[in-house]
Amino acid sequence: MPFYRITNIKNVNYEFPITQCTKFAGLNKNYRPMNLLDKIKQRALQGIPATVEEAMQLHESYTLDELCDAADEVRAAREGNVIDTCSIVNARSGRCPENCKWCAQSIHHKTGVEEYDIIPEKELLDIACAYNNHGVKRFSLVTSGRKVTADKIDRFCDLYRKVAEKTNLYLCASMGLLSKNELQKLKDAGVKRYHCNLETSSSYFPELCTTHTYEDKLRTIRAALEVGMEVCSGGIIGMGETMRHRLELAQEARQAGATSIPINVLSPIKGTPLENQPLISEEEIARTVALMRFVAPDCTLRFAGGRARMSQKMTERILRGGMNGAMIGDLLTTSGNNVKQDYELFTATGYTLPDSTQISE
Repeated sequence: MPFYRITNIKNVNYEFPITQCTKFAGLNKNYRPMNLLDKIKQRALQGIPATVEEAMQLHESYTLDELCDAADEVRAAREGNVIDTCSIVNARSGRCPENCKWCAQSIHHKTGVEEYDIIPEKELLDIACAYNNHGVKRFSLVTSGRKVTADKIDRFCDLYRKVAEKTNLYLCASMGLLSKNELQKLKDAGVKRYHCNLETSSSYFPELCTTHTYEDKLRTIRAALEVGMEVCSGGIIGMGETMRHRLELAQEARQAGATSIPINVLSPIKGTPLENQPLISEEEIARTVALMRFVAPDCTLRFAGGRARMSQKMTERILRGGMNGAMIGDLLTTSGNNVKQDYELFTATGYTLPDSTQISE
């Protein structure tokens, strides 16, 4: 049944069935129909997520600007105006036995990616200190492969301790399908957040990878939560999935316990099975972000890989359309964004930078 929203002299909102509205029309002329977007936004402002079905109805019924404007109201109310920044370093590259169709580091694909075992200590510390000096909040070592093996985990823990000694960075890790014991070692070394992307929805995942399962990922996420870590888990859009798959991803990541949902846009890499995958439009990317905000109102939605190809105008629309986090600097096997330019972009779109941020070359 359609509803009207009526605002009284104390600015309290009430909803009445349309059949009753004639009784109240004389109370206040400042009333208008309470449509679906209004209702879902009001719930999200209270931290109540939309269902995937509700978000799909929004997708089919509203313009991009309507969705983005409403999503940004939710973002500002639930997450505030300080941009959440993070950076990563490719701590082990190539030689991955998994067959993920999007990935340049898989041994199943011929991409010419650089291969090395463990990043040299000096190189890692130089990178970490540089990001620290720029005021980046979070920093993660990311390794290729199904998981870091037991004989290597202690070495990475040692590297984390050295990074912690030299920086104030909030330490994160992305090291594959680790066990609870291995995750505990990382936590003891100073790692506070674990990253394990679900990549796409559970229903679409088998189309993209067959060497491990969605449940393998969820098991790792549960183990990370059990040892007291926060969890970052999102995925890649533009891999042939539907909008419903993307919204299911956001819902499943939130339900799994993720506090941060990175959103990567596929950059097709030559030599992978997705090298000829058509690029999704900028509007579709922006719509995805806005709709995810309603599905996950209290999560950090993090702009990650793939945004370098986007126009300045649409990037700004997304930052004013529900997004509140960003991965900055170089990425894994593709180029990232200039840190100084990113900070200027964030401030231009109304965000506040952390006090420690240094905008310099």
